[in-house]
Amino acid sequence: MKRKYTNQFVKELLESGDQKELKKALHSWHSPEIAALVETLPDHQKTIVFGVLSSALAIDTFKVLDHQTQKILIKDLAFEQAAKILNEIQPDDRTEFLSELPSNTVKELLKLLSEEERKVTLSLLGYPEHSVGRLMTPDYIAVKEDWTVKHVLDHVRMFGHDKETINVIYVIDEKGVLIDDIRIREFLFVAHEKKVSDLMDHKFISFFVTDQEESAINVFRKNNRVALPVTDANGILLGIITIDDVLRLAEKEETEDMQKIGGVEVLEEPYMNIPFLKLMKKRSGWLIVLFVGEMLTATAMGYFEDEIAKAVVLALFVPLIISSGGNSGSQASTLIIRAMALGEITLRDWWRIMKREIFSGLFLGSVLGIIGFARVAAWSLFTPIYGPHWMLVAFVVAFSLVGVVLWGTLSGSMLPLILKKAGADPAVSSAPFVATLVDVTGLVIYFTIAMTIMKGVML
Repeated sequence: MKRKYTNQFVKELLESGDQKELKKALHSWHSPEIAALVETLPDHQKTIVFGVLSSALAIDTFKVLDHQTQKILIKDLAFEQAAKILNEIQPDDRTEFLSELPSNTVKELLKLLSEEERKVTLSLLGYPEHSVGRLMTPDYIAVKEDWTVKHVLDHVRMFGHDKETINVIYVIDEKGVLIDDIRIREFLFVAHEKKVSDLMDHKFISFFVTDQEESAINVFRKNNRVALPVTDANGILLGIITIDDVLRLAEKEETEDMQKIGGVEVLEEPYMNIPFLKLMKKRSGWLIVLFVGEMLTATAMGYFEDEIAKAVVLALFVPLIISSGGNSGSQASTLIIRAMALGEITLRDWWRIMKREIFSGLFLGSVLGIIGFARVAAWSLFTPIYGPHWMLVAFVVAFSLVGVVLWGTLSGSMLPLILKKAGADPAVSSAPFVATLVDVTGLVIYFTIAMTIMKGVML
C-alpha cells in the first residue's frame, strides 16, 4: 500500500514546527522507514522526531539506526527519554551499542539504566570482545523437565511477552544446566498432560560464552534455527543468541572484509558520515604501502635494462604480463578468503588447495598463453613490429603467461592461509596487495624466460 505521507512532506512538517501533524504522519510509518529518514536529517531534527514518537515506536526505531546516529540521539535526547530507550531495548542490542563507545561515555550511560538492567549490561560487557557473550541476551524462556505441557504454556503466557523470542523453549535442571531445547510448536500439538521429558531428545546445539562471534555466523548458516543457547564451561545456560543479531553481525563482518579486500582500513562509520580527514587516513595507509611496493617494479625493470635495450619489443608486453598475474592472484585470493569466511575450508586443507590452484594456474595460464601466442603470430602477418624473430617473442609471451598466472594463483591462495596461521586477518592479503606482489615477481619470471629463450639470438 502506498504511503500517505512522503519524506518530503515530513521534512516540511519539521520545518513548519507542526508537531501534531508530524506525530500523526510518523505513526503511520514502520520503524525502519523512520530510521532511514532520521539518518538523513540534521542533528537537531533527529531529536524532534524522537520527541513525538511513542515509547514503543521510539525503541523499535532506535534499534535499527546506525551507531553514529544512536550516539547523537542519546547525547541530545531528554534524560527521561534516553533512559527509557536504554532500559527498554534488548540487552544484546544495548551491549553492542555500548561496546563501541568510549569508556567514559559508557560509564555515564550506565547511570541511566535501572539497577537490574545495569547488572545485565555489566555482565555482558565483561565477556571478551568479539565473543558470543557480547551477542547473547538473557531474555529467554526456561522450563524444567518434570513440568507438564500445560505448565509450560501457562508459563509462556505469563512471562513470554518481554522475552527476545518464544520460538524455542530451553530445558534446564535444578542447577541451571542446559539439557535440551524444544521448539514451541512441539508443545502446541500434544496433550496438556504430557511431561516436558516426553518431548526431549537431548539433541541441541549450543555455544560456549567465550566462543568467537564469527563461529555463530557459520553455525546459524548451517542450521535452520532462530535462536541458539549460550552456556558456560559447566553447561549452565547463560543466554541465547538470536538470528537478528547474527544477521547484523554477518553484514558487519562482510562489510569489513570487503573494505579490507579493497585495501581500505575498516570504516567504523557509514561512508557519508565519516569525517573527510579520517576517511583519507583510512584510505591512504594501504595506498602508500602498495605504492612503495610498486616501486620495486621499477627496480626490477632497471635490473633488466640491458635486455630491454637489446630487445625493445619485450617492453611492449610488460603491462600484459603483470596484469595477467595480478588478476589471477586477485581471483584466487578473493575465492580463498570468502571460502574461509563461510567455513568451506580450513588451514588443514592447505595441501588440497595448493594442488587445486597449481592445476588451475597451469590451465588458466595455458589458455592465456595460447591467446598471447596467437596474438603475436597474427600481428606478424600484417606488421614487422616484432621483427624476424617473432616466433621467439611469441614463445616468451606464452610461457611467461603460464608462469606468471601459476605464480599468481599460488600466491593469492596461499597468502590468506599463511596470515590465518600467523593469527592475522586473512582479508588483509587483499587483492591490491597480491597484485602488487605478483607485479614484481611477474617481471622477474618474464625476463628470466626471455633470457633463456632468446639467449644467443636477440639477447
